[in-house]
Amino acid sequence: MRKRQAKKRPLLPDPKFNDQLVTRFVNNLMWDGKKSTAFKVFYDALEIVDAKKQDAEKSSLETWKEALTNVMPHVEVRSRRVGGATFQIPMQIRPDRKISYAIKWMIVYARRRNEKSMAAKLASEILAAAKEEGAAVKKRMDTHKMAEANKAFSHFRF
Repeated sequence: MRKRQAKKRPLLPDPKFNDQLVTRFVNNLMWDGKKSTAFKVFYDALEIVDAKKQDAEKSSLETWKEALTNVMPHVEVRSRRVGGATFQIPMQIRPDRKISYAIKWMIVYARRRNEKSMAAKLASEILAAAKEEGAAVKKRMDTHKMAEANKAFSHFRF
């Protein structure tokens, strides 16, 4: 932007758990502005997680938050031109960007699963990520491996 950075809009917490992170997740899950449908999908997914999980003392929301933490990347590679060559430079990720990546990856890989409903797909992805397996966690591992492989170029930081 030319003038100044846009100010962050406050996010209303969700009606059931009173959590802003849930609203952020649902906003990314939403298609065509159908927020109530997205909330229904998310809550149904958490109910399925509650039914399927083995850990009795954890709530489904805690399982979801643990899954989100397991998917969060800590480093990423960014392209930088030095001379005529383009280098992939590993860099730390800002906390809000970590959360954004985790949410996006979880939703994308949930959509690619082959269960009946979106709620079932999302529940499966949450359970897999909570156990540190599944496609979203694999994506995080690949991102970390890429950063590790390009560690030699970290002195080109900008």
